[in-house]
Amino acid sequence: MTLAEITALLQRGVDHAPLQGSLKFDCGVDGVVVLENNTTSTIDRPADCTIRITLDNLAKLVKGKLNPMTGVVTGKLKVSGDARIALKLGELLKA
Repeated sequence: MTLAEITALLQRGVDHAPLQGSLKFDCGVDGVVVLENNTTSTIDRPADCTIRITLDNLAKLVKGKLNPMTGVVTGKLKVSGDARIALKLGELLKA
């Protein structure tokens, strides 16, 4: 799954479950996805909460094959910044 495909899926999520604040998925050299003001973008900028994750694990996350809490516990994703925003990720991914 490409970053563009993931971005499109996340856009559907914010369309149905608006996110308060900004959230960035940082996939290192593979790029970023920033969710802010009910839009998604691949332009890197500061965010209230950043989740560091590989592109492969981000694809699993948006497909529902990686539980966010399991990802944190196993070290597959690392959260920095306002963790309250990351906690709303489950709602966004269900949409």
